[in-house]
Amino acid sequence: MDFLEPLETRTRGVAVLDALAAMIERAGLKVGDRLPPEISLANTLGVGRSTIREALNRWEGLGIIKRRRGDGTYLAARVQTSRSLVPTMIRLEGEALIRLIEVRRALEKDVVRKAAINATPAQRAEISRLGDILIADVDARRNWHKSDFAFHGAIYEASGNPMFGQILQRLDAALERSSESPFGRDDFGLDSFPPHRELADAIVAADPDAAVAAINKILDLVEADVRDIITG
Repeated sequence: MDFLEPLETRTRGVAVLDALAAMIERAGLKVGDRLPPEISLANTLGVGRSTIREALNRWEGLGIIKRRRGDGTYLAARVQTSRSLVPTMIRLEGEALIRLIEVRRALEKDVVRKAAINATPAQRAEISRLGDILIADVDARRNWHKSDFAFHGAIYEASGNPMFGQILQRLDAALERSSESPFGRDDFGLDSFPPHRELADAIVAADPDAAVAAINKILDLVEADVRDIITG
């Protein structure tokens, strides 16, 4: 607690999270260490306990902390304040997104492989059609989120195991992004969309190895975009 100072105003959100990140770094807390109780953090920062809880909820959604009922709050990921012009919270969001991409990669490779093997002729045709719609939306600078959801949903269905789609969608929804986050904008990850055509073609051709190569290319491009943002 010696590494916290009261905030000049009862600031919510980013200011509280930045203060907590600075406290963790200055105190030398490591992954697995316990954070001070919420009430102590609130009193020291001069904010309400609900503000601290809201901030910690956001960190929990990013996988930065882990709460253990009746035991306390523990650091689950490395926290370091930014050394560049990129705000600390944006960098922490980006690092959480990179961890999510790692999990997605492990699952998505199996999904697209199974889809390439198991898809029916009708499913292959639908994946190709939805891929065309997605690319057209991106090229026309239209909102592409709905068509992206439909395209990947068709692949999940073609894999023969609907639980893949449920798990992946929940993983993405669990990662909370702030309203100011660059990772939720329509222009984020645009370089990753051309290989979606390669992915669709590989599934249509029943080529599991090409499908895995395409999904790896897609995820590599998204990860590169994240790293460009968080390194400034």
